[in-house]
Amino acid sequence: MTKKIKLKISARLVKKRSRRGQGMGSKSCRFTGNPEQIKQIDYKNAGFLRSFLTERGKILPARISGTSCRYQRMLAREIRKARVMALLPYSSNFY
Repeated sequence: MTKKIKLKISARLVKKRSRRGQGMGSKSCRFTGNPEQIKQIDYKNAGFLRSFLTERGKILPARISGTSCRYQRMLAREIRKARVMALLPYSSNFY
C-alpha cells in the first residue's frame, strides 16, 4: 500500500475555512412584506435614499444591500431622479 502524505495547510486557508463555517445568514429584503418601507422609496426622501449610496456616491448593489430585484430597480430609479433634481450628489468631492 502507498503511504498517504499529509499536506500542511496554510494559515490563510484555515481562516477561510473557519469563516465559511460561521454562517453569516442570508440577507433579507427590508421592503418585502413591509408596505410602510415601500412608501419611503421616493426621490424627495433624500435622507433615506442616501443609505443606499456609498461614500463615493455610487448606488449599492443588491448583493450587498440585500434588496430584491424589484425594489432595487425602484431604488435606482428614484436615486437617479434625486440626482437630476440635485437632492443627491453624482459623486463625492474627494478626488
